[in-house]
Amino acid sequence: MSHQSALTAYIAAFVAELVHTGIKDVVVSPGSRSTPMAMVMAEHPGLNLHIHVDERSAAFFALGIAKASGRPAALLCTSGTAAANYFPAVVEARYSRVPLLVLTADRPHELRDVGAPQAIDQMDLYGKHVKWFSDMALPDESADMLRYARMVCGRAAALAIQAPAGPVHLNFPFREPLIPHLENEQLFELAERAEGFVSVTQGKRSLDQEALKRIVSELGAYENGIIVCGELDNEAFSCKVEQLAEALGYPVLADPLSQLRSEGNSGDWVVDAYDAFLRFEHAKQWLKPDVVIRFGAMPVSKALTIFLKENRDARQFVVDGGGGWLDPHALSTEMVYCDEALFCEGLLSLIDKKQPTNYAGQWLKLNSLAKAAMDAEMDRDKMNESLVYRELPELLPEGASLFVGNSMPIRDLDSFFWLNDKKINVMANRGANGIDGVVSTALGASLYGGPMYLVVGDLTFYHDMNGLLPAKLYNMDLTVIVINNNGGGIFSFLPQAGQARNFERLFGTPLDLDYTHVVEMYGGTFTRVEDWISYRDAILSAKSKRGLKVIEVVTDREENAADHRRLWAAVSREISGLGDAVE
Repeated sequence: MSHQSALTAYIAAFVAELVHTGIKDVVVSPGSRSTPMAMVMAEHPGLNLHIHVDERSAAFFALGIAKASGRPAALLCTSGTAAANYFPAVVEARYSRVPLLVLTADRPHELRDVGAPQAIDQMDLYGKHVKWFSDMALPDESADMLRYARMVCGRAAALAIQAPAGPVHLNFPFREPLIPHLENEQLFELAERAEGFVSVTQGKRSLDQEALKRIVSELGAYENGIIVCGELDNEAFSCKVEQLAEALGYPVLADPLSQLRSEGNSGDWVVDAYDAFLRFEHAKQWLKPDVVIRFGAMPVSKALTIFLKENRDARQFVVDGGGGWLDPHALSTEMVYCDEALFCEGLLSLIDKKQPTNYAGQWLKLNSLAKAAMDAEMDRDKMNESLVYRELPELLPEGASLFVGNSMPIRDLDSFFWLNDKKINVMANRGANGIDGVVSTALGASLYGGPMYLVVGDLTFYHDMNGLLPAKLYNMDLTVIVINNNGGGIFSFLPQAGQARNFERLFGTPLDLDYTHVVEMYGGTFTRVEDWISYRDAILSAKSKRGLKVIEVVTDREENAADHRRLWAAVSREISGLGDAVE
């Protein structure tokens, strides 16, 4: 048995099993120590290889693929700091529950901790941010070792997708020479269990009838209830939760990442302007709930989060099919570990439909008034950030995907992207809420997410300019709307804004960059819009062009903060005049 023969057989068995698990996409960052795995992967017809030379961006690119496809994506890199550059995306995958299979090449054991080049300690490199880590055995072509390689592969892929989904890390030590034998035309033919070594059957968490009856009985004691829906990846959930809302008579406070604002359902019970009117004490007094049912991640809106915290005496159910602990403010009175759609189905089978209550009507009335007040107050004569999002439902095509950056973009989406009749899938990296890797994630998601539109601030765009490379290399289709307020716009809304001394230096951080040249370098087209007509024309024009298209909307940070406050003031005036009408 030669070293290269063992190397080839071992890796081929692993790669063949990788395909059997259902993984189709591998993002490869070129390097020396990962040579044998990369070369064998390139030979398999069942894998889509995406080459990305920047490991940090590559990892987020894979994250986007997994986020949009719902399947684990695999990552491969060489040894050393290449693997460390995967860390931010691994963290994001862990907290946003996205399945990733991270494959890192490593020095063999005798070259560890002895001063060998490009060698770092890769044992448990990602710590608790992965669901499982395994330092793989050295390649061997004995029957037992081929079974081992295939078993670990099947186990890793299953763990990555098991709820709550997340990243798994396998570390492969390879000795030189690193070139595998690829002449064998039956490289991926497996002598044993040719259709896959091991399959993992996974079920969904559910509740027995007694538990469901108890919850229904408890809910029957409350008329003033609300349903809060945060980010949630569950296709069957949207329709079921609206049916549950109608049956209980509870309005649904729908975060933009819940997919409830653009699912094509009736939306009769959906409240989408809560971020505006829950800023005001008189509204919050009218709307105090007795019970809260919460699904998915914590909502984006700070106003809603404060409202929930202020009503900690309410009975609060947190329903989580992933069995986690999504309760950063210790508000829950009961954690319910059940698939969210199955939970709704179970309650619906036992609930006698309630008549609409005055409480639900208050929510829906304030919601309608708030949107009308903001819509009437929006300045359509000059560029402002609120109207960017208000216009999107009309401008984006049916079935589009909308990826949104963190900081101000996701908050403005929450405030101004309202219920619409288009099926628009809304995505964001809200696991760790960072601005890194957003461009790369959106590009990866564009492979499976339909026509992809990305809205980011100028700092987020700058932070991941390397991520634009696949758009050029693979002629990928992405429309980017860059809101350029020349710095960190969100800080204008935070307490730091009241400290003028060193504010710009420490928080505003203006970059004064012209992105025209960057976009051209990556083969894209750049358009700077000056008014709303050109903004609409640019987005509509982008539909007919393939490739990278960047639309820059130039705004002013101070004016933007003032614009938001003016809109909130209009809402306050509108609802404060209601007086006893809503009580």
